[in-house]
Amino acid sequence: MADCIFCRIASGEIPASVVKRSVDALAFHDLTPQAPTHLIVIPTKHYAAARDARGPEGEAVLGKLLVFATEVATQVGLDAGGYRLVTNTGPDGGQSVFHLHLHLLGGRKLGWPPG
Repeated sequence: MADCIFCRIASGEIPASVVKRSVDALAFHDLTPQAPTHLIVIPTKHYAAARDARGPEGEAVLGKLLVFATEVATQVGLDAGGYRLVTNTGPDGGQSVFHLHLHLLGGRKLGWPPG
């Protein structure tokens, strides 16, 4: 999608501090981190939000994205202390970039409720 910033990051058109890349997913540092470790994990194919990844193809994308995110968490050393995976859907859910993505947060004790 030409006007989607995350699609442009996935294609390499916009630079990002990439942590890990696969054919299906990409993890990079958030520009406005909310925790000592705050990474964005996206599918390389555009889905506007989690609700748009339904059906067999969507289930495969969501599964791959979660597995990829856990691999990234291990790679950056978050397994011992733990981490949080968050996806926001829609404006009321806090979504500001309309490309399905996970926030991988860690590096400190995270409070609850989150917001």
